[in-house]
Amino acid sequence: MQAVRINRRTVTRGALAAASGLLAGYAALAVGELAASLIRPQAGPVTVVGGAAIDLTPAWLKDYAIRTFGENDKLVLQLGILATIGLLAAALGLFALRHRRAGAAGVLVFGVVGAVAALGRPDAAGAPDVLPSMLGAVAGAFVLYLLAGRLTARRVPGEPGPDRPSHEGPTGWDRRGFLVTAGVTALAATGAGALGRTLTGRSGQGAVASRAAVTLPAPASAAAAIPARAALRVPGISPFTTPNKDFYRVDTALVVPKVDADTWRLRIHGKGVSRPRTYTFQDLLQRPLIERDITMTCVSNEVGGPYVGTARWLGVRLADLLRECGVEPPSRGGPADQLVARSVDGMTLGSPVEDLLDGRDAMLAVGMNGEPLPFDHGFPVRMLVPGLYGYVSACKWIEDIELTTFADYDPYWVKRTWAQKAPIKTQARIDTPKPFAQAAAGTVMVAGVAWAQHRGIERVEVRIDDGPWQEAQLAEQATTDTWRQWSYPWKTTPGGHNLTVRATDATGQVQTEQRARTIPDGASGWHSVFVTAT
Repeated sequence: MQAVRINRRTVTRGALAAASGLLAGYAALAVGELAASLIRPQAGPVTVVGGAAIDLTPAWLKDYAIRTFGENDKLVLQLGILATIGLLAAALGLFALRHRRAGAAGVLVFGVVGAVAALGRPDAAGAPDVLPSMLGAVAGAFVLYLLAGRLTARRVPGEPGPDRPSHEGPTGWDRRGFLVTAGVTALAATGAGALGRTLTGRSGQGAVASRAAVTLPAPASAAAAIPARAALRVPGISPFTTPNKDFYRVDTALVVPKVDADTWRLRIHGKGVSRPRTYTFQDLLQRPLIERDITMTCVSNEVGGPYVGTARWLGVRLADLLRECGVEPPSRGGPADQLVARSVDGMTLGSPVEDLLDGRDAMLAVGMNGEPLPFDHGFPVRMLVPGLYGYVSACKWIEDIELTTFADYDPYWVKRTWAQKAPIKTQARIDTPKPFAQAAAGTVMVAGVAWAQHRGIERVEVRIDDGPWQEAQLAEQATTDTWRQWSYPWKTTPGGHNLTVRATDATGQVQTEQRARTIPDGASGWHSVFVTAT
């Protein structure tokens, strides 16, 4: 019986040791986030470590995360980081039972890891960025040292007295002192975390206010009205214009930057820029603006995937700004063949200068579907180029444009094995019926969208099982820079059937059947769905 009691006490003390490690980790993160709210929210421990993890993750694993978790990939990463920190913190708590000082020092090691990660971020602001991680680690180490001391305090056996209160057990650890210290720590850490979140929220209030104050001017060149026949009335088909709330978001920002439009600046410089310029947000709004319907596609979009959408964008024609700065395309003797766009979070994207100056509606967008850009989509200004995948053209929260060459500089994704140049591939997708749907007897409308931005869609064909290709009915083409809806009336026969679609672009190029992964320059292949007809 005595052995059982001792074992239970040992297990209890071990559990409390693990809990003390978790409390130390909680306190470290709370203090770190509070410090970050006072210094720079992007320097928070979870944010910098998460950013470093994204940077170090192989391209295939990033692609898997996007494919598997979609727009929740960042949440999954953050939860994974917190779970890892929790496990390691619990282990340090157990270790501190026997090695109190070494356990506390282990917490400091995590502070060093966070500090190194902070300094290695592309948007690092220097030495101040290390403070949140280090201050948090110091707080966590102090908490662990204190709690471990309560669990390892030794008492002289004997009657209750000044040196041995009656609430202490034979093992000699200070139960009441531990519980009080743990409770105070939990409350203090929760308060620090709440205060940090409040201050971080306030730090973005200026940006929120600046967006609310924006009145978008009327475009000097308005988009043509979307033809009535460009949108088919088929249940289940994607709407021609994607609402802002439904527009896909794929980027590496764990914390969405909130940039104050009043203090935002854009610098254009580099090779062949004879007249470097810096523009304010008001400078852009006062220029002639263009309004265009443009379909954007992410290179991580699998065949039949969701990372494509169409919006009505408002912005400044990028070619006008570049020419104003003296930039010429390589075909006219310009020394730069790559434009590198830099975001406030340090992201870099590289676009072919020739494409930006060939007459397409490349722009620095300030509006999306009739309102200022949402923060998720790049407020106050983002770049977009019709016909190019987003990773080489669609820089959000842009603040710097440098003219250089592909030989001299590899942007973020190119360093991670993606292609330097990435024109969007011709694709078609079946929106309805959905995979594994049960189709009723009779005629079922098969419908979806096809896209080949800056080339346009000429034909869409549907095949049932291994039968012949049948031409689908096309909705009216709005512009060559937007997707095109299509439909095909299928007379069902009982049983399971594979429905396959392919598109032909306006150059006569038929979409390839050959399957390719998204890496290095976009997925290819025909989209199919399996449907059972009754």
